[in-house]
Amino acid sequence: MDAPLNAPDLVDALRADLDAVGYDVEHVESVLGPVAAGALHRAEVVPALRATDTALALGGGDEAVAVLTRLFVLGVSTTRGRLDRALARLGTDGAQRLGLVTTAGQAPDDEVRALVDLRPYAAVDGRGEATWWLASDLGELATGGALRTDHVLGVGGASTTLAQVTVRDERARGLDLGTGCGVQALHASRHVGHVTATDISRRALGFARFNAALAGIGEDRLALREGSMLEPVAHERFDLVVSNPPFVITPRRADVPSYEYRDGGRAGDDLVRDLVVGVADVLEPGGVAQLLGNWEVRRGEPWDARVGQWLDASGLDGWVVQRELLDPAQYAETWIRDGGTTPERDPSGWALRYGAWLDDFASRDVAAVGFGVVTLRKPHDEAARGARLRRLEEVTGTVQQPLGPVLAASLAAHDWLAARDDDALARERLQVAGDVTEERYLTPGAADPQVVLLRQGGGFGRTVQVGTAVAGLVGACDGELAVGQIVGALGALLGTGAEAVAAEVLPTVRGLVEDGLLLPA
Repeated sequence: MDAPLNAPDLVDALRADLDAVGYDVEHVESVLGPVAAGALHRAEVVPALRATDTALALGGGDEAVAVLTRLFVLGVSTTRGRLDRALARLGTDGAQRLGLVTTAGQAPDDEVRALVDLRPYAAVDGRGEATWWLASDLGELATGGALRTDHVLGVGGASTTLAQVTVRDERARGLDLGTGCGVQALHASRHVGHVTATDISRRALGFARFNAALAGIGEDRLALREGSMLEPVAHERFDLVVSNPPFVITPRRADVPSYEYRDGGRAGDDLVRDLVVGVADVLEPGGVAQLLGNWEVRRGEPWDARVGQWLDASGLDGWVVQRELLDPAQYAETWIRDGGTTPERDPSGWALRYGAWLDDFASRDVAAVGFGVVTLRKPHDEAARGARLRRLEEVTGTVQQPLGPVLAASLAAHDWLAARDDDALARERLQVAGDVTEERYLTPGAADPQVVLLRQGGGFGRTVQVGTAVAGLVGACDGELAVGQIVGALGALLGTGAEAVAAEVLPTVRGLVEDGLLLPA
């Protein structure tokens, strides 16, 4: 099967049926219950099978959702009669014409099997809640075997992460590079006038086309292009580029399978490097590119050495947030299992591929592999290049999603600060963000705190340790007094003078503004 057929009348009937029976994330999880839903998230299907068995036995309003969940999520066959009832408008024949199922015959009790995974999707990005239905290839849980090399992946953790960190202000033209089943293009369609989505896989583009149609997004708003990386759009420009590229570092050996959805066919992290360095060619001035990626950390080097070189070569504003760091063995285990090979099912294949991964990393002296989010922005003009943003940080703890608005606000704060020297900053009025709290730690009997911490409740949840002068300034930032007035008062209070206080506090104030703990009033 290549991809579902995009037949407008049948797709409209399918959409109406799925909506009518309430085939959404909330209803599915209600039918499964918290235990079975949690187990399914851990790739354990037995509780979900039992829960849907019970729903089928009871009948009623949950029966259709149970049928669709078992068929399209769990990969369990159903009968023609049950599917006809669940999809009253489309029917089993319509589902077969779309390429969603295959049937054994025309009798009500004849078996029907799913050819695709079709499930409800819900996520919150910077524009609010988004809900669709998404088709992709059936996964390992449903097929019970290793994935085909041209497998079209559904929505995973990486896809959701990218959707949540993407800036969502209004844009004219957007590019989803390596669209897969099309989920990033769907998110972009909510705030971008026209979206172009590319992929090297023709099957993936077929799924993306079907999913866009099922979401009611026409070809006048979404263009699909086949080709590798930036080649299909080499002479075009975009205001927003998003990419969950095939960034997995895979040994380039004939005895190690390569999967289109995750392996870019390049050695090491070259694909991500080339994308970071080359995306400037398709960005409009002021345009933003956001992508996920892996980067190798060579022995004896800090994690940010290689990716920092990529930022420098790009000529763009750059902000890298490393979310995870795995050693070579952990990385190999993760991606060998992802392809469907396990030591229990295929001991010899597991050992061969494990060794290939370790040999590949050893050939380049790789000590670890980082994973994270890269945000790039093309300066508006040459003057803006003098105040380039270059930020590389490791944030491995819990963050509050969606981060898209946080990143957008931080980019705007960087520009606001770049336009103001210290004298201009002193004339501004600031106020403390609503999610910031202060903690003070005192030695018993001491009059002054030994440690003062400013904690951010949302976004990255940053904690900043500050001194007495900065704490005093932040405490007085209520939007009424200018920064310079507060600095002058602190200089008199501390007996050090305004100039000394300004030299101490203004660099920290700039950081607090850029991170969103202080806001321009």
